[in-house]
Amino acid sequence: MSILKRIKSPRDLRGLSLRELETLAGEIRKEIIRTCACTGGHVAPSLGVVELTLALYRVFDAERDKIIWDVGHQTYAQKLITGRASRFNTLRTYKGISGFPKRLESKYDVFNTGHSSTSLSAATGFALARDYRGDNYDIVSVIGDGSLGAGMAFEALNHIGHLKKDVIVVLNDNERSIGESVGALSQYLNKVITTRTYNRFRDDLWKFLGRFPPYFRDRGRNLAKRIQEGLKGLVAPSVIFEELGFRYIGPLNGHKLGELIDTFSRLKEIRGPRIVHVVTKKGKGFQPAERNPETFHGIGKYCVETGEVGDKATSYTAVFGDTLVELAKANKKIVAISAGMTLGTGLKRFSQEIPERFYDVGITEQHAVTMAAALALDGYIPVCAIYSTFLQRAYDQVIHDVSLQNAPVIFAVDRAGLVGEDGPTHHGPFDLSYFGCIPNMVVSSPRDGTELIALLKTAVKYREGPFVIRYPRSSCTMRSVRPEPLVVGGWETIQQGRGFAVVAIGSMVEQAQGALSILKKRNLNPTLVNARFVKPIDKTLLNRLIGKVKTIFVVEENASHGGLGSTLQRYYGERDIRMRIHCIGLPDDFVEHGARKMLLRITKLDAEGIAKRIISSL
Repeated sequence: MSILKRIKSPRDLRGLSLRELETLAGEIRKEIIRTCACTGGHVAPSLGVVELTLALYRVFDAERDKIIWDVGHQTYAQKLITGRASRFNTLRTYKGISGFPKRLESKYDVFNTGHSSTSLSAATGFALARDYRGDNYDIVSVIGDGSLGAGMAFEALNHIGHLKKDVIVVLNDNERSIGESVGALSQYLNKVITTRTYNRFRDDLWKFLGRFPPYFRDRGRNLAKRIQEGLKGLVAPSVIFEELGFRYIGPLNGHKLGELIDTFSRLKEIRGPRIVHVVTKKGKGFQPAERNPETFHGIGKYCVETGEVGDKATSYTAVFGDTLVELAKANKKIVAISAGMTLGTGLKRFSQEIPERFYDVGITEQHAVTMAAALALDGYIPVCAIYSTFLQRAYDQVIHDVSLQNAPVIFAVDRAGLVGEDGPTHHGPFDLSYFGCIPNMVVSSPRDGTELIALLKTAVKYREGPFVIRYPRSSCTMRSVRPEPLVVGGWETIQQGRGFAVVAIGSMVEQAQGALSILKKRNLNPTLVNARFVKPIDKTLLNRLIGKVKTIFVVEENASHGGLGSTLQRYYGERDIRMRIHCIGLPDDFVEHGARKMLLRITKLDAEGIAKRIISSL
């Protein structure tokens, strides 16, 4: 019987020897690789923290202590040792276990995550609640080096240090290696500075110096602190954390279970803010993921033996990336910006072929948007490619720094609508609503790859203000027509009909066409309009519909509240025109994870669902 099958909860780890834990780590890696080959997922991040996960849940009491995973895309090992191994094959499938921590799924998932850099703020809140109650459990936040670069993480670090709360921060550094110069000496010093004797001496010295008059006390304490920082500074990047009020330990080899367990065990005896610097390797134990961790950061189905990815269909993301490269080669003012998702947003080719005009600013969406605003105001054409769900984090900057100044920034909003297996933290159902209410904005969505190219050309040509192009995470068709710039605000009538009209936007145009094929069998033949611009709307076309139809069905892969349907209701309502507007959009709820095709069917936004909703309303 494998060791993994014996693990029903984290407490079962305590009865294992170090050798058995190492064997368990191997079994966990095999299970992650095998399962994700069928379900897709965040393979490289989860493979990189297997030993770290086992050490944390071996040393800390997960029944009482709170272990918070930042982003949460590296928690597959955690799921396997917290009672979910038997259901792990359902990972990221509809009604299966989530690819991220989810409180409703397990008591060991103490905070829902999906966006980065939230764990430290959550840890602060939990620490305040714990201390209000007079409790004494440990709080551990596991945060990656990429997530630590975001402003929110630094805000929380500063506050924790100021409050001097008992919080342990584990910095998972998977972009560096441990050099020989810091190996043995660093390990020795880590053992020294985490022992009771050292810490008792350190605290006693601090108290002893406090007996002196202020002048001598402060000079003495400053000297002691400088000696400690100087010694540790020889082997570790500790000073910045020490200045923020943290005790720094590291760097540790994140794949040496014995060293991790020993350090965490002694770390529990220290009070106050502590940070442990752990160096890991993304994709550890799976050669394709080790060689190409960016691809295996978040991947679809693949072959275990070769690492080859199955789906080769043309995607909106690929069309965007290739088109932008060609446009930028012809226009030296185009600058591409990514917020930590170069590959995911399709900008990998741009970064390789035009590196001097490409910037990946890391997980700092706010900075990316404001930087783009300044570039635009100084005559350049910045293209900010950010997922819909992540762009929400820079909403203030979109309003204040871009729109208020009418800066002509182009926003390429990927993963709009239902993103699929990553679930509610990554769905993008709100962007048509949150962009549509902002002055000066042009908001658009292509119905296929050809129209995406046309809209990109339109956006580059349009210099009167910010321009949004939103598109889903899916494959797209390409028509044989040559894409040319479009008239801003101009809609397209795809089919002239009678009785009523269907106005669809973006990804829903194809589904609406399928719905019309079903309706035709019932002798229903409506007008079909491609509303490729949500803002401005095509008032001329809308006015032409007056008198011809009395009912319009608006189909959008966006929240029904505040979307295109709401805009049409307001347009006709303000003019006292009696027009029945039926909004066919996403429900007023957070849609669960699952295959995109399945989620469209469940939310009745596939062709059959749209047709049924139209027939029911008629």
